[in-house]
Order: sequence, then structure tokens, then C-alpha cells
Amino acid sequence: MKILLQRFLEDERGATAIEYGLIVAVLSLAIVTGIGRAAGAIQWLFSDNSSKLANAFAQ
Repeated sequence: MKILLQRFLEDERGATAIEYGLIVAVLSLAIVTGIGRAAGAIQWLFSDNSSKLANAFAQ
């Protein structure tokens, strides 16, 4: 039993997959956050009455 537990603790075959999974999760979170902020900025740009861009399309 001790040998089996020792082999399990020394086995690192799945570590790479877990690391890649964590990298993908962090990148996905960053992308979603960035898209949310960009969407808010674009919405403000087109909805603000004093915006030159909004006024250009209104004419």
C-alpha cells in the first residue's frame, strides 16, 4: 500500500493537462471581461448625446 501511494504522489502525467486547463480558464476570463468592457464603451460612445460620433450618425 505504501508503494502504491508513493507512486501516486510521484506521478506527474496529468499535471500538464491541469496546467493547460488553468491557462485556458484564465484567458477565457480575461477575454470575457475585455469584451464586456469594450461593449460598455461602445454603447456609451453611441448613446451619449454630446458625442461627435453619435451626432454624426443622427444627421
